[in-house]
Amino acid sequence: MSFPVIGVVGGGQLARMMAPAATALGLELRVLAEAEDVSAVPAVPYAPVGDYRNLDDLRAFARGVDVLTFDHEHVPTEHLLTLMAEGVNVQPGPDALVHAQDKLRMRAAIDALGLPNPRWRAVHHIEELVDFGAEIGWPIVLKTPRGGYDGKGVRVLRSRADAEESDDWFGTMTPLLAEELVEFSRELSALVARTPSGASRAWPVVHTIQVRGVCDEVIAPAPELDPTVADAAQQAALQIAQSLGVTGVMAAELFETPGRGQGFLINELAMRPHNTGHWTQDGSVTSQFEQHLRAVLDLPLGATDVLGEWTVMKNYLGGANQDLYSAFPAALAADPAAKLHAYGKSVRPGRKIGHVNLVGAPGSDPAALRERASRVAGIVRDGTPTEAGQGER
Repeated sequence: MSFPVIGVVGGGQLARMMAPAATALGLELRVLAEAEDVSAVPAVPYAPVGDYRNLDDLRAFARGVDVLTFDHEHVPTEHLLTLMAEGVNVQPGPDALVHAQDKLRMRAAIDALGLPNPRWRAVHHIEELVDFGAEIGWPIVLKTPRGGYDGKGVRVLRSRADAEESDDWFGTMTPLLAEELVEFSRELSALVARTPSGASRAWPVVHTIQVRGVCDEVIAPAPELDPTVADAAQQAALQIAQSLGVTGVMAAELFETPGRGQGFLINELAMRPHNTGHWTQDGSVTSQFEQHLRAVLDLPLGATDVLGEWTVMKNYLGGANQDLYSAFPAALAADPAAKLHAYGKSVRPGRKIGHVNLVGAPGSDPAALRERASRVAGIVRDGTPTEAGQGER
């Protein structure tokens, strides 16, 4: 009996971290890589280089796979529709994936579901942008609907003068998305998974800490989160996944807004494993990577129970140390409970190159776990031990 073959479009760290889960389940994982040196290539036996924007490359890669899924959300929708018409099993399908590709489509869908959205508007020119700012009050946020991530494609406009200097953005993409600048107490993430048959599971809502637009830390579950808000956020994420027909893992990134709406507003959606779910590798019965593979194959979903009272995930970005492995002895010795995850990437300043997970026993202190994880990450990043609590800030 043959086991299924899963094809992943994109060779980044998410595809790389699907590989151990695929091996454990006896699945064959293939990756369409952007280049020979991308993160997933050393972890996957079959990783041809191809262009995800090229339909012929996608067609060739899809031959012989039982399901096609994604490391990122940038594959053109029209290509996915063509592949599906030709019989390729695409999960998640383009009708769902477009809501993670296009922020305007996502905002309209959230409104249609009656879920808490920031105030927003599609703007086609400077005059509409200025009118929106004048109507709701400055500052506002201007976003490119497609292509932005990790803080890219986002501009804060603090006045009419700022808006009038944004004409260059309209020259590259129209319409753009204008949103209110939300006042929030912290950022949260609700991670769920759904199968094509409609089964779904959710992990606990987590607290995410962003630095310069990049996820820096995650604390799972979110400390001191009102249980009513936590439940509402989980249910909102499950409702989105069900209503949009999402398959695989989906992250709903949220703003916590005490006293407004249901205590949160929806920021963005990601329809794939997500940085805010990396804690599940060591802190949950089923990791997001195993769950994603189960989901896209329509297998029964795994339990999402936590394995400790708290789990902390700490990213480490490119820094002074170019030889990461040379720092591993010191990093591992600094905290034997820490789990190091490296992405196999070359080091560049500000580039995500790995993360550290620490699972806390009953009675543990999340602040202490954060300090420990930050120390280990700092050793890898800098090549030398750092003071506890130092991070990318």
